[in-house]
Amino acid sequence: MLEVLRRVIQEVNGARNLDAALSTMVRRIRKAMQTDVCSFYLYDKELESLVLMETIGLRTQAVGRVVLPLGEGLVGLVAKRSEPLNLEDAQSHSHFRYFEATGEERYSSFLGVPIIHQRLMLGVLVVQQAEKRQYDDEDEAFLVTMAAQLAGVLAHALATGNLARPALPGGQAMFKGVAASPGMAMGEAVVITPPADLNSVPDLIPRDQDYEVARLKEAIGKTRDEIRAAAERLVNRISAQELALFDVYQQMLGEAALSEEVEKRIREGQWAPGALADVVRRHVQYLERVDDDYLRERAADIRDLGRRVLSHLQEDTPSTPETYPDNAILVGDEISVAMLGEVPRDKLKGLVSVRGSSTSHVAIVARAMGIPTVLGMVDLPLPRLNGAPVVLDGHRGRLFVRPAAELRTRYESLIAEEAALSELLEHEQDLPSETPDGHTIPLMVNTGLAVDASALLKSRIGGVGLYRTEVPFMITERFPGEKEQMRMYREQLQGFAPLPVVMRTLDIGGDKDLPYFPIEEANPFLGWRGMRVTLDHPEVLMVQLRAMLKASHDLNNLYVLFPMITNVEEVDEAIRLLDRAILELGEEGIDVERPKVGVMIEVPATIYQMDALAKRVDFFSVGSNDLTQYLLAVDRNNPRVSSLYDALHPALLGALQELSQDAIRLEKPISLCGELAGDPAGALLLMAMGFNSLSMNAPSLPRVRAAIRRVPMQDAQTLLKEIMTLDTPALVHEHLNHRMDDWQLSHLMPPRD
Repeated sequence: MLEVLRRVIQEVNGARNLDAALSTMVRRIRKAMQTDVCSFYLYDKELESLVLMETIGLRTQAVGRVVLPLGEGLVGLVAKRSEPLNLEDAQSHSHFRYFEATGEERYSSFLGVPIIHQRLMLGVLVVQQAEKRQYDDEDEAFLVTMAAQLAGVLAHALATGNLARPALPGGQAMFKGVAASPGMAMGEAVVITPPADLNSVPDLIPRDQDYEVARLKEAIGKTRDEIRAAAERLVNRISAQELALFDVYQQMLGEAALSEEVEKRIREGQWAPGALADVVRRHVQYLERVDDDYLRERAADIRDLGRRVLSHLQEDTPSTPETYPDNAILVGDEISVAMLGEVPRDKLKGLVSVRGSSTSHVAIVARAMGIPTVLGMVDLPLPRLNGAPVVLDGHRGRLFVRPAAELRTRYESLIAEEAALSELLEHEQDLPSETPDGHTIPLMVNTGLAVDASALLKSRIGGVGLYRTEVPFMITERFPGEKEQMRMYREQLQGFAPLPVVMRTLDIGGDKDLPYFPIEEANPFLGWRGMRVTLDHPEVLMVQLRAMLKASHDLNNLYVLFPMITNVEEVDEAIRLLDRAILELGEEGIDVERPKVGVMIEVPATIYQMDALAKRVDFFSVGSNDLTQYLLAVDRNNPRVSSLYDALHPALLGALQELSQDAIRLEKPISLCGELAGDPAGALLLMAMGFNSLSMNAPSLPRVRAAIRRVPMQDAQTLLKEIMTLDTPALVHEHLNHRMDDWQLSHLMPPRD
């Protein structure tokens, strides 16, 4: 049976179109199972009904005419229950319904299995037989497997419009990914393909090594010019922080980095394209396992640069359109920052990518530019999407392909409302984040690259709640030196002075490899990462601490934060190294004040060590994104399970309230950085819990400030009490939406279904 299954799947996947695939499938299944009938019913969500789409054994005139509401008839029952139904005598079942058009009155036995894709009902696969027959376990397993295989084929067909019947107006389809940048957009899909294929370069021995080196340098020079031109097109549209990503690209193209290594391969006997492909693939393989950190996206940057250089070596031009539609939704397997810069800003309305996560470089830039973005959309059928009308929902990570008129009208209204709200909220951004009854909670920003737009932000924030120091380690081929790090930290501290800047020490390891510091582990999320790495390599941590301390000289707005703490011994050792760095600098004639020291509460174990930690540190910072992942055992950047990731899960809310109460009892400041802080309703709950400050991405500031300025602290505390009695995330969301409606603040929340 397995061999039969394999052949059927091959024929279905190789069919010239969907109609041919369905026809092949029902005929092959009928033959394999030695039964009389095989039929396929498609579920139409708009009609909440199942439509007979293909059959062998029933009357062909019934195709497209037989329509079963969900729950009606045996087929409707299979769809409603989302489970197989196996009957020896179908007509005796209470749900049996007879359709004269099908001629199925002759058939007794019935086996139906649902076709489900990412929890969405797509249809039902049915076999029937005239004589009474109880299909055995092997028969049922075969049909269930076929249904699982058909699910992917159907999802693609719906998205590309290949499955359009009168019962399916427009062939509308919806795909889910990871929401990376909020907002909504409507437009035309523009599919971007890589400029060159690094995996298709043959190995050739060069006749003239000097010639190969010369053309490599010429190709790199052309790529530099491309990147520079892309940066110039964006220079007035994004902040210095995001613009620094183009400097990252230029660094990678530098003589001491990519070109030097490729030239070495050429001298060893490889022609330029092959040497380039080898080097790029080697760097990328180190980073492919990274999933949820800025370093993960460096693999995408290196791959994109490699393709660009290769395209010039092959004398090709990048495979991007010469002209773009006015409402371009850029779609690709992997979209880079440089690709983004090639599209005229007034025409770019949204981004969709098969690869990438919410912390990718392109996500950072998209948020800065206010471009709705959904990444990690793994089931997207790219080759046939180009030119399709689409609606992109960056709040909920959705892409609607060939949307129906009703859905288009709804999103047109939502987009207009969102634009009007942004303009309205801009007028109060320099006002304090203070409740009507006088409670103030400082709003901080998360930064991570070069100097942010500090001149604009300084009047609107209480400081930098989280500065990720990984970037200097991303843009070099080795651990950056003390002077390099000091320059970057000084710019950040000086740019926001006298406001506090919380700098997190290097957070790599496990799933965050550096190409020059690879780590291979079976379970990277629970492995060698964060402080575990830097304490095992004190020489790396000491250089970073010295650089931070030097950068803070005479500014005194540095706060040092240690990430991924599991036990107090790690804190003791880290503080010992900090004190040693202060002592060393003093011996060198550089007197610096000891900065405030804090720990990130991300590992659930730290929830139960607050008393011991409070004896050692000055403040706590809750990393709610990682804490949620660890507490719920869910990778939020994995689209297949990301729906289980919920920052409003009752267990997480309980943990956060316990943390805030402990901090109050211990008289230690506690802040929270993560998506929950940037959610207006979530921010109200955190304020009511007693968090001293909230840190978020800059685009989240206006809505959070607006919510705080309109809800009294007393009302927020009442809301918290109500929420803490609820048992499920769904009930929490429902109650929050209800309260925000009561307070006439629903416009601050993402659109609802």
